[in-house]
Amino acid sequence: MNFPENLKYTKEHEWISVEGDVATVGITDFAQGELGDIVFVEIETKGQTLAKDATFGTVEAVKTVSDLFMPISGEITEVNPALESNPELINSDAYTGGWMVKIKISNTAELSDLLDVTAYRALIGH
Repeated sequence: MNFPENLKYTKEHEWISVEGDVATVGITDFAQGELGDIVFVEIETKGQTLAKDATFGTVEAVKTVSDLFMPISGEITEVNPALESNPELINSDAYTGGWMVKIKISNTAELSDLLDVTAYRALIGH
């Protein structure tokens, strides 16, 4: 399993990459592996400002539907357009092509609540 060290992680298995005041968010390689083949992603929150831990969308796999949670507060400024026709990008490329949303960060202090790669590996037992 792949866990890039430059990313931050949540206990709900999202990853976050921060560049300036913009964060890119997706689900981890562990999460997509647990879900199985992803067949649909629904994110209808573009343009909305959501609180940390709020649901920003869902991901549907063959076996289940899972909520997606905001790792930090902010406005969703972009949704990955490739996921509409190719949701399986999350399975094959969770950290690059399979990103889900970009967020304009509201509260940078919340970044300190995120897990580093060591803490995330401990959480999932890897």
